[in-house]
Amino acid sequence: MAEILALVEAGLCAALGEPDARAAVTFLGTDRIEVLRFQGSRSGPADGASAGGPGVVRYATLGMSAQPMADPSALLADPVKGPRAELILTVRAGLAETDQVLRPLATLAASPQVEGVVVASGGSLDLGAPLWPGAPFQSVLVGESGGLVPDLELDAPLEPVRFLPLLPMTPNEAAWKRVRGARELQERWLAHGTDLRDPLRRSVPLD
Repeated sequence: MAEILALVEAGLCAALGEPDARAAVTFLGTDRIEVLRFQGSRSGPADGASAGGPGVVRYATLGMSAQPMADPSALLADPVKGPRAELILTVRAGLAETDQVLRPLATLAASPQVEGVVVASGGSLDLGAPLWPGAPFQSVLVGESGGLVPDLELDAPLEPVRFLPLLPMTPNEAAWKRVRGARELQERWLAHGTDLRDPLRRSVPLD
């Protein structure tokens, strides 16, 4: 486990630079989850948001990939095989109290261990509370991996570690996504030029 997490951290640093802060959270019955903050990271469209300049901050989990995610319908969890992932959230810096997202982000990263869910692109994760104080988002859409941070290949039979971007959704967007699907929501964001990094943004028009 320690060897995998060392490789994961090296992959994050190679893509995002050195973290300027980190915090650790441990939930009852789960492994420790760390959240690394990358201040002033490079900005670009790879994580599903619109292109922009400098001034973004990225939060990445470290620890979720230590164990493979198990199919909740399986009678026995395979201790080796199964998808592995870490989560990355990107927001514009200095506009909201986004550093308060550390524990909520760790909560999402612990959900495979706590709730037996498999986190994958196109899915959604719901906190039931704001991502940070005053945030207009309580849930996130899981984006496609391989853009911002390349997938990390591990020795067989281990599956690669995928770095999944999280795209915050307003309650209206989350409800619309449940009915229409992730693809249509992403197309709506794109059509309206939505800045998914804006921590204060309003819901995209859904008429």
